[in-house]
Amino acid sequence: MRILILLFILFFQISYSNPPFWSKTGHRVIGEVAQNHLKSKTKRSIKKLLGNFNLAGASNFADEIKADKRYRKFSAWHYVNFPKDKKYGDVSPSEHGDLIIGINTCIKIIKQTNSSREDKIFYLKMLIHLVGDLHQPMHVGRLEDKGGNDIHVLWFNKESNLHKVWDYNMINDFGMSYSELAGNLPSVSKKEKKEIQQGTIIDWVEESQDIANKLYESVEKDEKLYYQYGYKWWGTVETQLQKGGIRLAKVLNDTFK
Repeated sequence: MRILILLFILFFQISYSNPPFWSKTGHRVIGEVAQNHLKSKTKRSIKKLLGNFNLAGASNFADEIKADKRYRKFSAWHYVNFPKDKKYGDVSPSEHGDLIIGINTCIKIIKQTNSSREDKIFYLKMLIHLVGDLHQPMHVGRLEDKGGNDIHVLWFNKESNLHKVWDYNMINDFGMSYSELAGNLPSVSKKEKKEIQQGTIIDWVEESQDIANKLYESVEKDEKLYYQYGYKWWGTVETQLQKGGIRLAKVLNDTFK
């Protein structure tokens, strides 16, 4: 165990000075994993729409368009917040939509035969990203603290918050590219893959909510977080990246069947 901790420290020391972020690295990992679980028919359908773009290459489109005022109406699609003791459906959804509404809308438009090619491309890129967001637990956090954004912490003495620790800090400071991360995730058997893909979008959201509730308990406000926190929770990061990719493949296979 001491060796693993030392390796984890080394990864952080090497990469901390030049951090990328989950919104790129993590989403690309999920896209790369999903690419390896697509059916042949799905790959052909996606290629007709995206051309040479693979899932990893298209995975950050939904974040890249945020700066354009024309697309601000989609901002609420990146998350769904509700109290820890509630489930989705127990409270009224936001008038602006939410993560579940966003995913279901994308699937509907892609499947509609009368949707334009441009719409199919746009909503496919959105769908790839949103399924990734679903598996970042703090995107299913609590409304009152904006999914952990209002819970201030220090990450290696740098200003951060609980949402940012999970969105950016941990995955980037581990120091691997998205292809390296995807290639080093634990392998899964056919049985494990089938188990991961079971359930509905709402089931997966509630699973992320359960993890988010544990993460709220993992820190105190203004706490200083170091190697030990990352070491403790890195396995959860890997699990969510892998589940995100395997489930994204299922969503796409079902959409293009």
